[in-house]
Amino acid sequence: MAHLTIYRETTPDSTVVSNIFIDEYMRDANDAQLKVYFYLLRMMSARQATSVSDIADKFNHTEKDVLRALKYWQGLKLLDLDYDNEKNLVGIHIRDLSAGREISSEANSGRASSFVPAPAVAPSASSRFSRTVSSETMSADAAPQPAMAVPSRAVLTGAVTADIAPQSSGAVAEDAAPQPFSAPAQVSAPAGDVPSYKKPSYSADQLKAFRDRAETAQLLFIAESYIGRPLTPPEMKTILYFIDVLHFSDDLIDYLIQYCVDKGKKDFKYIEKVAVNWAEEGITTPAQAQKQICRYDKNVYTVMNGLGKSGSPTRKEVEYINRWIKEYGFSTDVILEACERTVLATDKHRFEYAEGILSSWKRQNVHHKSDISRVDEAYRQRQKPAAPPKPANRFNQFTQNSYDFAALEEELISN
Repeated sequence: MAHLTIYRETTPDSTVVSNIFIDEYMRDANDAQLKVYFYLLRMMSARQATSVSDIADKFNHTEKDVLRALKYWQGLKLLDLDYDNEKNLVGIHIRDLSAGREISSEANSGRASSFVPAPAVAPSASSRFSRTVSSETMSADAAPQPAMAVPSRAVLTGAVTADIAPQSSGAVAEDAAPQPFSAPAQVSAPAGDVPSYKKPSYSADQLKAFRDRAETAQLLFIAESYIGRPLTPPEMKTILYFIDVLHFSDDLIDYLIQYCVDKGKKDFKYIEKVAVNWAEEGITTPAQAQKQICRYDKNVYTVMNGLGKSGSPTRKEVEYINRWIKEYGFSTDVILEACERTVLATDKHRFEYAEGILSSWKRQNVHHKSDISRVDEAYRQRQKPAAPPKPANRFNQFTQNSYDFAALEEELISN
C-alpha cells in the first residue's frame, strides 16, 4: 500500500514556548522583555520577518525599550544579535534552550532558528549613559543564573556586548522629600555613575509654583495645541519632570511632543518613555533628537534603500522624505514606485529626480498606487505624434469656379 501524505491548508496557529524558559527565565523578566521574546518566537514560528520599529509599534514601546529587551535576553544567552560592519542590527538568532542540558552545540549545528529584521542601529557601548556593571558588582551572594543555553548554530563572538545587566541592590537612594519648584541648573553626573531619572511625586504646591512661571504658560499652550485638549494635572507634572529631572529645554519639549503626536502617540506614558530614552542618550537639543530619530525611523531607511542609498541620511534627504510622507501624503508603496523609476533613470541627484516625479503626481491628484497607471496613460497620449495632414487631391489643385446655373438658364431662355 502506498504511503499517505498528511498536510494542512494553513500554517500552525500556535507558538511553542519551552518549559525551561517558563521555569527559569520568565520569573525575573519584566513586561517589555517578555513581550519581545514571545513575539520573536511567534514571528520565527510563522517564518516572518520583523524589525525593531515594528516591535515597538506593536506593543506601544520605544525602539530603545526593544533594544534593551534584546540586550537582556542576549545577556542571558537566550539569543544572539547579528550586526553588519556599520553596527546595524541585521539578524536575531534564537538559541535552543534544551541544547545546553542534553547535547553539545556541535551536535546541534544546522538547527538554526533565526530571522532578519529591518536595519536598526544598535546603541553604542561607549554611550554617555550606557549601563555597565563591573565584576565587583556581581558578588558571590548574587542570585544564581539559570543554566546557559547552547547556540544551535555558529555565531560571531564579540560582536556586541550586553550593556544592560542586573543592578546591585541599593544603587539608587530613596528620593528626598520634594521641594518647591525652581528652575534647575545643569548638573553633570560623576564619571562612572548612571544618572537616576526616577520621577518624583510632585505636590500640589510644587505644581502651582510651576504653573505660575511666566514661561510655563506658553509651554503648556504648545503642548495642549499638539494634544488637542487641555492637559490634566498628572500630565502637567510630567512636563515638570522633563524640566526638573531630565533638564530638557522648552524647545526640546516642544520637539518631543510634536514628534510623538506625529507618530500618532498622544499618551503621556509613551511620551515620557521617549523623553527618558533621549536623556539616557545625552540628547539636549532638537537637532540631536532629530538625528537620533532618523536612526530608528523605518520609513526613512525604506526610502533610502529604495533609492540605492546606504548609511545615515543627510538633513536635506530627511527633509525630502518627510515632505513626501507628511506634506504630499503619499504611502510607502507610491514613494517606492517613484524611487524605482528614479534608479532606472539616473545615477545622480536621485532625491531631486524623485521629488520631480512625486510633485508631479501630487499635482495630478495621485493618492494610491493604482492612480499612477491613469497618469502614465495620460502622459503617453500627450506624447503621441500628431497625425500628418492629408495630401491635397491632385485633381483639385487648380482654382475652382462657381456658377449660378439658375441665372444662366433664365438668360438662355430669354434669348
